[in-house]
Amino acid sequence: MRSLANGSWEMEMATRQQERANSLDNVRDGTRGDAQGPAGSVEARIARLDRLAKALDSRFRIPGTSIRFGWDSILGLVPGLGGAVTFVPAVMQIVEGRRVGARRSTLIRMAVNSGLDFFIGGVPIAGDVFDVFFKANRKNLELLKAELLLSTQDERVVSAAKSRGR
Repeated sequence: MRSLANGSWEMEMATRQQERANSLDNVRDGTRGDAQGPAGSVEARIARLDRLAKALDSRFRIPGTSIRFGWDSILGLVPGLGGAVTFVPAVMQIVEGRRVGARRSTLIRMAVNSGLDFFIGGVPIAGDVFDVFFKANRKNLELLKAELLLSTQDERVVSAAKSRGR
């Protein structure tokens, strides 16, 4: 274990916090960040989740309307199988949320959204209509983005207080 007296440990931690803050700034402004960044970076994970959520919840548009739907609604038409198939990506979102450091309360809210989508979506016809309007995957992505922004702001406040010697 590194000694706290060694300034390199503190510098490394500050560098990591800055890298995370820079990554999360990209989440806020919607950019994907550096194309050459690591595949496991926060912005790369969020970009993958964004593509997945769009495909599942808003890939297609009903002509002449602003109503969007995705593969979740289409696959939901197949009784039993559709809900099970679309539940897997919902679980993937929750796992990725945990990997990027989302709080337990946010992960629970994401699980509730996915559970509602799974159970209500399983009701024939009414569940399919529910899927079109509820968009659990988009909701979960927004929860995760808000969580990451909040954690970045918290880190910046703590960092600013430490730099002022408090």
